Amino acid sequence: MTEKLDVLFFGAHPDDVELTCGGTAAKLVKAGKKIGIIDLTKAELSSRGNPELREKETAAATEILGASIRENLALSDGNITNDPDSRLKVISVIRKYKPALVFAPYPGDRHPDHIHASELIREAAFYSGLAKIADGNDPHRPHKVYYYPQAYDIPVSFVFDISDTFDIKMHAIKSYGSQFFNPGYEQNEPVTLISSELFYKEIEARARHYGFKIGVEFGEPFFSYESVKADAETIFEI
Repeated sequence: MTEKLDVLFFGAHPDDVELTCGGTAAKLVKAGKKIGIIDLTKAELSSRGNPELREKETAAATEILGASIRENLALSDGNITNDPDSRLKVISVIRKYKPALVFAPYPGDRHPDHIHASELIREAAFYSGLAKIADGNDPHRPHKVYYYPQAYDIPVSFVFDISDTFDIKMHAIKSYGSQFFNPGYEQNEPVTLISSELFYKEIEARARHYGFKIGVEFGEPFFSYESVKADAETIFEI
């Protein structure tokens, strides 16, 4: 029997989840929640590395974050489309693990894959609750879908305090030695913005910026299309 998960994080490429919500994932694990990560592609079009190396790096990062499962749907990098076949793959994995929460890329982004992944996951999360879409699994619709930023800022619904898991986030990111700054990676490949040492400083600066917004050291921002529920008790925690 497949283990039910509390939270499922989706990324267009391996390392997307680590970069955007790795601290949140690690903190949920520390709180006793079961989380999983689903990568849509193998990032076969990346300027550096290759899918085989990326798979090893991903396994190391997954262990650092403490995710219960990680799967790759092997959609086409650079050509993620919100078509029926791709949608059914995402629906099936949501039904398989039955998460209460799903995290996905925010739809406004520089990278077309992130835009299309957002649309695909949002629709699949809805359609996964429809019984007449058959895939051999019981229908299941997540309670909420939250969206994380990548290249661009987003309208922020809430900021998650990752002050005690920022180091875990960075450790997981650095597992991707082919993608990010790594003096020991000696390959005749192009230097990119994200492979420069400056990129690590930019990750920290963003986390400090959003941490400042809520009065803590480090934070990760998220957007929700749905309003946040409050009552006489929880209003003091928002």
